Amino acid sequence: MTAVEVLGQTTAAGPVRVASPAPREVWRRLAREDPATLVTQTPAWLDAICAAAPYEDASRLYSFAGGRRLLVPLVRGRGLPGRLLAEESWPSRWGIGGPLAPAGTPDAEEALVVWRDLARRPALRTGLRLGPEADPVWASTAPPDFAAETLTTYVLDLSGGFDTVWERRFHGRVRRDVRRGERSSVEVEVDRQGRLVPEFYGLYEKSMLRWAERQHEPRALARLRRSRTFPRRYLEAVADRFGTSCAVYLARVGGEPAAGAVVVSYGRHAKYWRGAMDRELAHPVRANFLLQRLAIEDACAEGRTAYVMGDSRPGSSLAHFKEGFGAEGLPSLRHRRERLPLTEADRLLRTAAKRLLRFRDA
Repeated sequence: MTAVEVLGQTTAAGPVRVASPAPREVWRRLAREDPATLVTQTPAWLDAICAAAPYEDASRLYSFAGGRRLLVPLVRGRGLPGRLLAEESWPSRWGIGGPLAPAGTPDAEEALVVWRDLARRPALRTGLRLGPEADPVWASTAPPDFAAETLTTYVLDLSGGFDTVWERRFHGRVRRDVRRGERSSVEVEVDRQGRLVPEFYGLYEKSMLRWAERQHEPRALARLRRSRTFPRRYLEAVADRFGTSCAVYLARVGGEPAAGAVVVSYGRHAKYWRGAMDRELAHPVRANFLLQRLAIEDACAEGRTAYVMGDSRPGSSLAHFKEGFGAEGLPSLRHRRERLPLTEADRLLRTAAKRLLRFRDA
């Protein structure tokens, strides 16, 4: 049930009301009105998170006296007292959240109202992840007690259509790899009904074990990490809730799954969400390059103007792969306010564990 409260802080126009959880019909309308909305900022994405992990809807709708409405997607952990849980948009590895605003720029006064309201939340940690297209007013008004971390999100500009993307943005080496894939014996299937989810996830498990070996990570630890960061039920939940807007691309070589990609779309954005491959089968025939080419062409045909390829560390092999298609690394900020230094403690523990395991970041 949605609860409504009047904030103690006001704007020059008058009082501010907050409804939480945000009414879904208002959320959907704001998502349509904000041209920067990503698939990860929709109520369907929140539902998928809550279906796959112990979270619940904590979204907040801010109604200003002047008539403007702003919405912050949020989830919080289930089953813990308020001061022991986190409220985030979103938790790490669950994608970009951040505020939604109707057409037009939110002013600094309104942004400050949102930040101050989040700062007074009783949660042990409050987090807000801004996308690369977020209005600068959000970063410029963030209070100093919200620590900022800059991440790099790779985005391919689809303006001009696929012919322009192919000729002007794909690097020559990528075009050669795509053509090699087209000449090979690769068979590609595209599923928009969730039918290929089991095959893709099996391929993803193989891919994770390959990365674990490369990084000197024990297999048992890799399986535990996979089950926490990307359980199969999460993929199933997204495929179920987004229907034909969730496409699973699967390449087979000799009838065996060789490479896969999952692309979820909303509005003017297509999101390359997950990829996987059996390197011994996929690499010789450049199956991954072929799948990306097909997914990007489909996004152009659907009228999308941006293909979001996710976060990567600049200089990494994944960043190099994305840059080959013409994706540009754009800064996107994660803000966190913590009552205890949870993030720093987690970082120190991870660093110590990596040293103990002689872990190598790929």
